[in-house]
Amino acid sequence: MINSSAQLPDLSAMIEERAAAVRACAMLRILANEDRLLILCKLMQGRKNVGELEQQLGIRQPTLSQQLTVLREEKLVSTERQGKYIYYSLASPEAIQIMLTLFNLYCQDSGLQAARNSHDTTPFIDNLFERSRRTSGGAASR
Repeated sequence: MINSSAQLPDLSAMIEERAAAVRACAMLRILANEDRLLILCKLMQGRKNVGELEQQLGIRQPTLSQQLTVLREEKLVSTERQGKYIYYSLASPEAIQIMLTLFNLYCQDSGLQAARNSHDTTPFIDNLFERSRRTSGGAASR
């Protein structure tokens, strides 16, 4: 028998918290791939086509296309066709916020302070890319 004086848990709040946790986990799963993270870093600088991303990141075109498809399906990036080129740009405010947070957490070098203050993410991308190359032994192919 249930004691009527005992307060029942707020199930709606628990459901909302669970839904938020599910969304956060989904976003983190997407960002947990090194190539996708690097792509998002480069797109923080502005829209880019596949050729530009391939040249700047050193990720081979088949891998790049596969990862861009994942990012597009998850609505983190959007596309715009201009002539024979498709340009990719960030489309998710959540992804932008997370990338800025990563910038603040992992790019704390004193030389980056001015860039952080101006919201210029170029040093963040360069720093992350260099760290990635060092940890993968400098290999550009994946």
